Amino acid sequence: MDLRKLRFNETPLAAPGAERDEYERDYARLIQSPAFRRLQGKSQVFGAGTGDYYRTRLTHSLEVSQIAREVARRIGRQYRFLGRREHPGLMLVPQVVECASLAHDLGHPPFGHKGEEVLNRILADEHGLKYEGNAQNFRILMFLEKRAGSGSGLDLTAATLLAVNKYPYCLDEPGRIKGVYGMEWEWIEQLRAKWDMPEGCSTLEAQLMDLCDDIAYSTHDIEDGIRAGKIQMNRTFFEDGRLLENLVHEIDSDDGNLEVGWDQVDIRAMVERVLADYLEQWETIYAECGKEASRTRREMKARWVSTFAGRVGIIDDDRKGWKRVTFVQGGERDVELLRTMEILKKLAWVTLIKDFRVQRLQKRSEIMIQRLWDSFKLQDKGRLILPPDWIESYEQHKTKWTWPRFVADYISGMTDAYAEKVYAELFASKSGSIYEMD
Repeated sequence: MDLRKLRFNETPLAAPGAERDEYERDYARLIQSPAFRRLQGKSQVFGAGTGDYYRTRLTHSLEVSQIAREVARRIGRQYRFLGRREHPGLMLVPQVVECASLAHDLGHPPFGHKGEEVLNRILADEHGLKYEGNAQNFRILMFLEKRAGSGSGLDLTAATLLAVNKYPYCLDEPGRIKGVYGMEWEWIEQLRAKWDMPEGCSTLEAQLMDLCDDIAYSTHDIEDGIRAGKIQMNRTFFEDGRLLENLVHEIDSDDGNLEVGWDQVDIRAMVERVLADYLEQWETIYAECGKEASRTRREMKARWVSTFAGRVGIIDDDRKGWKRVTFVQGGERDVELLRTMEILKKLAWVTLIKDFRVQRLQKRSEIMIQRLWDSFKLQDKGRLILPPDWIESYEQHKTKWTWPRFVADYISGMTDAYAEKVYAELFASKSGSIYEMD
């Protein structure tokens, strides 16, 4: 059996038709799932429904998938070892990377990063459990979603599941911040063992999905920020000492990007240079586009995506005896471009997420999630105000799922608007109708 196309729980009812490839079936199951549709109502940076321009988790996922698919096609022609199929984890199939990109944000709760932070804090404080968006992906893909022929999970191929698994660790281990919950890790660990995956290493497809996610974040979110006026394309804004200090602080305090060698450069000087070059590029393109801001935004975004995507390549990872997907220049890791991308990511973070108005909205969402949790956390009372199909699911799986994890599953699956609706029904003086369908 092709280990890449292995499915855990395939049933005769869902036997494949000869005309459809296995990865096409994965794609269909993902885009037709309720969890995927709900991404249209979950915040990327600005709240879902804020305007008809800004990205949501859904449009972000589609954009990541497009970038990843095209890069996978190019790399597949560029590196001969990929065609030799030496190892199931050392392959790059565009359809698999596309599916992983579509699924990579399914586990994010309502209200963006704040929702994830609040649920994790609640579960840790009250039950010693963790909540993490990447881990929740596998709760959804392997158990919570339903499809024809299966009452538990989408039953995706091993290749797609491992392409989503960019943090190949058990989250329940002490000190782990990102990974997979213990229940789902048992399955993922089995797949990794069958594939003979090196410990701590992710597949090339997972690495490419992760890098393309960063590419999209560092280009598309800035485009939204410019459109919203949070990033002002003028020298007063880009040369503001407070902006520089905030960017340097975010880089200094982020332990997740130390491997790009910030200790080898003058961080403040590089931040100043990247910002100056970015503004100069804007001014040049602005003139080329007839001083039309909307065209300039799109052109800037397109050029940066092209720059980043065009430098993606594969090198040997001597530390792990594996391969690494990264930016490559002259056969070596392009650390300079990686640092540049980190600066642009921090620019989006500092100007958008850290904006005081966004922080006010996040404080409001924190209060809503906390009060929703308090309403559902006692099983005897909570089961009276939860949808019947959720209670049926809990009864089916309660030997394996605790009530707190079940409540976290329910809240995290909400869109921003639905969370506000349920909150209003519970705490506002009047909202909705008993005849509305959940």
